Amino acid sequence: MADNTSPNPQEQTTRATIDKFNDAFNRHDADGVAALLTDDTIFEDTSPAPDGRRVEGKAAVADFWRAWFAKNADAHFDAEDVIVSGNRATVLWIYRKIRNGQPWHVRGVDVFTVRDGKVAAKLAYVKG
Repeated sequence: MADNTSPNPQEQTTRATIDKFNDAFNRHDADGVAALLTDDTIFEDTSPAPDGRRVEGKAAVADFWRAWFAKNADAHFDAEDVIVSGNRATVLWIYRKIRNGQPWHVRGVDVFTVRDGKVAAKLAYVKG
């Protein structure tokens, strides 16, 4: 009888990659984020509404985050839950920052695809 409780190596890699990505992201470390992206990575932003913007390629995505970190110096994402299945991960998060001098937040979800220990896609969605 097979032991179904042992961790799946692919899922372990996916989870480790997502954890490293989120850590680099919350340090606002654009180079650290870039090191975790595939060359052909895809990022879909939550704005502009209703469909967001699609950014393709490691250099373009790294440039996007570099500029975003510069504009959102106090931004922090708290992962509420990370659900991993094979090379895919869904991260439920809360994005917090100060807006107009007051604490502000929004909740959302990222759907990640991981390939060879790197992020091949990060598709972001928000509530409200």
